[in-house]
Amino acid sequence: MTRGGRTELGDITPHNIKQLKRLNQVVFPVTYNDKFYKDVLEVGELAKLAYYNDIVVGAVCCRVDTSENQRRLYIMTLGALAPYRRLGIGTVMLEHVLNICEKDGNYDNVFLHVQVNNEGAIKFYEKHGFEIVEEKKNYYKRIEPADAYVLQKTFREKSQTKQADSKQS
Repeated sequence: MTRGGRTELGDITPHNIKQLKRLNQVVFPVTYNDKFYKDVLEVGELAKLAYYNDIVVGAVCCRVDTSENQRRLYIMTLGALAPYRRLGIGTVMLEHVLNICEKDGNYDNVFLHVQVNNEGAIKFYEKHGFEIVEEKKNYYKRIEPADAYVLQKTFREKSQTKQADSKQS
């Protein structure tokens, strides 16, 4: 494969959700339930299929997380089929997500979980400004290693959030 191909992102709809399911079965070591796919259909721009020369080769699925008194974006899945990795497709998907955060302006951070032995993914996210902020023991069920790193890219520190809130009141 060469980088000369054309990468485009497309909406996930009831008509192509099965392609997302199949892709996730191939790319990820964990299985996602029906609720995951039902939720993906509700999030609009936060879930996209990635096409390389009109072929579905990857996908990104996110959701808004409001835990810890913050507004965060959680990347549930971001992946591409093995033969299409290192062609910039993951970067297109991640930049789409980061652009949403930037345009919105109200996200404190974006975060995700990565299996501790997935060096390729860890390096990819670090290259894009993410850092390991936590290690969760036994995060995954039925896969080894079961531990995950939480990687996070911060837009606003907690103290800035509080200052912004107090200025608005």
